[in-house]
Amino acid sequence: MHQELLLRQIRRKIGDRSLNDEIANILNISYDAAHRRTSLKAKFSFEEALELAKYYQISLDQFQVSDHQIVARKTSAVTQTEDLESFFRNNLKVFENLPLSSEMTIYYSAKDIPFFYTLSDTLLSRFKIYVWMNLLNAKQVFIPFLEFSPPDFEWNTKELRKIYEEQNVVELWNDMTAASVLQQIVYYHETGLLKREEAGIILKELKELIEYIEQKIEINPKFHLYENELMHLSNDIFFHHPQQSLFAIPTNMFGYLLINDDKTCLETHNYFEHQIKNSKSLNTSGNRERKKFFNKIYLQIEDLQQKL
Repeated sequence: MHQELLLRQIRRKIGDRSLNDEIANILNISYDAAHRRTSLKAKFSFEEALELAKYYQISLDQFQVSDHQIVARKTSAVTQTEDLESFFRNNLKVFENLPLSSEMTIYYSAKDIPFFYTLSDTLLSRFKIYVWMNLLNAKQVFIPFLEFSPPDFEWNTKELRKIYEEQNVVELWNDMTAASVLQQIVYYHETGLLKREEAGIILKELKELIEYIEQKIEINPKFHLYENELMHLSNDIFFHHPQQSLFAIPTNMFGYLLINDDKTCLETHNYFEHQIKNSKSLNTSGNRERKKFFNKIYLQIEDLQQKL
């Protein structure tokens, strides 16, 4: 029964391609040997089943006895700036392993400004990495922001943001989505690690980013932004596709649990759709409502500029 279920999952993912050819190529066995396995005349070895599940990104949850147990993958820990390059590379691999098409939709519950937007050659991007690294690594000595120099991983970050921007994206924001970076600016300025001039540039770049997102609503039909005033946002990211979905649950700023269990992904999709029903679409609500939402964020930025 387990082998039949695994084969059924593989058939869903390969579409019209030959199942026997796929199995033979991946397991490096003959066509006849693959046929014996697909016809259930021979069983996969444990190693073969794991190899197929890994190749096709098939969750092993369905082989669990209990519906309350799932198998999740965990991204590598990021504890120093050098680890960031592998983090961005692994995020690119997540996209590469997903069936990117017009049927893919990315849902982002934006407790903070989605990190994809701060992957750029700006002082804002550098400041976000500075904050993330200080929060992640308890042993890191706090140094002035101007002395912080992250490694050069510009290509990976540009490619990652480009791929994200090309997808169908649904983001849920609220009044507090931009508040965390503002609070971080206040904290590091008050500790003397962030000078007023640097803070002013970061706030200017932050306003430009918010302006870009506001304009994106009007010019990009694949982008949908919702204001959610009722639910707690969590930075969860859900990649929804009819054939293969993936749910990414943050464990910290640069760590995720990755789940592709069909049942869990279906529940997650339903949950996001439920949140959307209780949210206000900034795409369809008209200029007045859209301006009201963004003006609240601009006012937060301007208030902090005045205080600094």
